Amino acid sequence: MPELFPHGFRVERRPANGIALNVRYDATPTPVRPPLLLLHGFPQTHAIWHGVAERLRRRFTLVMPDLRGYGDSDKPVGSADHSSYSKRTMARDALEIMRGLGYERFFVCGHDRGGRVAHRLALDYPESVQALM
Repeated sequence: MPELFPHGFRVERRPANGIALNVRYDATPTPVRPPLLLLHGFPQTHAIWHGVAERLRRRFTLVMPDLRGYGDSDKPVGSADHSSYSKRTMARDALEIMRGLGYERFFVCGHDRGGRVAHRLALDYPESVQALM
């Protein structure tokens, strides 16, 4: 299968909130391009961003995880209170991914379920979210 994303992206499983998430991110960050976290929707993966990644990359340093339970990210056992898949838990995952990559403040764009996770991220961690898109 041909590569969907332009060269210069790295794909890794990275620790976040007690699990591992599959993350595609720009391997050549620069201070000129601020970090942008892209969160996919249901039932997708980070691959939905392939059509806009090259254009967005001109202005931003991109980070695109597969949310917990999706794609190649871990799929923890569900809990009776559904907390293991709550938007708050997924927002914490995203924050830890960004901090693990060295980003304390960043832009966030979410689609569908990712939009709800992005909203929760902005509510819970306003000091980290520079802007929601």
